[in-house]
Amino acid sequence: MSAIGIVGGAFDPVHYGHLIIAEESRLEFGLDKVYFVPAGIPPHKKDYEVSGAEHRYAMTLLATQSNPFFECPRMEIERPGPSFTVDTIEQFHDEMGEDTDLYFITGADAILEILTWHEPHRLLSMCKLIAATRPGYNLDELHERLPREFVEQTIFLETPGVHISSTELRNRVRNGKSIKYMLPEPVEAYIYSHGLYVSKRA
Repeated sequence: MSAIGIVGGAFDPVHYGHLIIAEESRLEFGLDKVYFVPAGIPPHKKDYEVSGAEHRYAMTLLATQSNPFFECPRMEIERPGPSFTVDTIEQFHDEMGEDTDLYFITGADAILEILTWHEPHRLLSMCKLIAATRPGYNLDELHERLPREFVEQTIFLETPGVHISSTELRNRVRNGKSIKYMLPEPVEAYIYSHGLYVSKRA
């Protein structure tokens, strides 16, 4: 029996918070691989102009290439239409077979919104959820807001308190502030060389 983790998101940009959550999950649950899957077309409306899919894929590839246990497939980039997590998990399920356990890795804050995702109950039938929390995170709201079956299928993983967000990084670039040591150097160099986040993006 094998086990893999899947980390999804816009990754606009990918940063050390994403990488730490993935590595902690890999070690804690004995995952054979962790796949970072950048969304082709993020299904939830964003309050900023999302960077092009190829830019976000390139940054994610640069961020993960030094870890032999991380991979960065293009499945959502190449799939037409909105990038629904349930479709991605189904594709992994079909390709990996019944002998592979699937874990979808995300933050606890995102889990709070899972009922707004496309076909959340079907998603739950195909994988377990790893919800990363920072030290001291209060889980009461999550237990109160989510149906029991979602809470029971969710594994909570406390990870080092890295308070970095993609929103913060975009804003720092736009305002001329440093993003050094918040994300891998190749990703930082890519952002500046392609002029990302310097115009209208919030």
